[in-house]
Amino acid sequence: MTLLTLPAADRFEAPGPSIFDFPPLFEGAPYWLTKPVVSAILGALIVCALAWSAFAKPQLVPRGMQNIGEKGYEFVRDQVAKPFLGKDTDRFMPLLLSVFFLILLWNLFGVIPLIQFPVASHIAFPAVFALTIYVVKIYLGIKHQGLIGYFRNMMFPPGLPKPIYILLAPIELLSNMIIAPFTHAVRLFANMFAGHLILAFFSLVGFWFLFEKLTPLGAPVGVIGVVMTIAMTGLEIFIQFLQAFLFTLLAAMYIGSSLHPDH
Repeated sequence: MTLLTLPAADRFEAPGPSIFDFPPLFEGAPYWLTKPVVSAILGALIVCALAWSAFAKPQLVPRGMQNIGEKGYEFVRDQVAKPFLGKDTDRFMPLLLSVFFLILLWNLFGVIPLIQFPVASHIAFPAVFALTIYVVKIYLGIKHQGLIGYFRNMMFPPGLPKPIYILLAPIELLSNMIIAPFTHAVRLFANMFAGHLILAFFSLVGFWFLFEKLTPLGAPVGVIGVVMTIAMTGLEIFIQFLQAFLFTLLAAMYIGSSLHPDH
């Protein structure tokens, strides 16, 4: 009997995009009340609780959660915000700090037992964050440069031969208004989507060949699945942090470009 003629119950089937589809949590619940939505709300509440415990009653000598909170604040301020915002750094720290830690926690949900789902692997959540950043970017650009000045600086950077603007102006407009916000959201979404799918695949390989259908020939494959799951989990944690960092870094860069168009 070949692999293709085996009954469906005896064949290994790799997980696909369907693992990202979640029904309502219970019968009769609104269609939007799903695991990703509840996880997103839970993440927001946890970030608020951690911020409150760290900064509600600050002490001159930080201890405990305040010490952890200040280290996190310093990281976002010095490594993310200050290189692009300069003297305006403190003004935008509440936004950037919230974005970084919320996305980081949402990402880490993908490797936390029982939850095991990165919220940002649903495109709606990165899209809302990217849209929010771009509303802020455009508002600040028009406020600081004027409506005409904002689009002139965007589409007609100084110092170039005038004939080049015929080609450059529409490219810059398309890049800044459509491509950049699209890639800002998709970069985070695609990494979380792919990472979760890979972890699900190797986890299922280990479970299937070691527990569900244990055979002498399949056991080594199951062991490889377990080892790869552990290794990929470590790599995924690094990518989850990196993607939160990059998303927030780009947010700071976009805001800074509206505040300081000459840079």
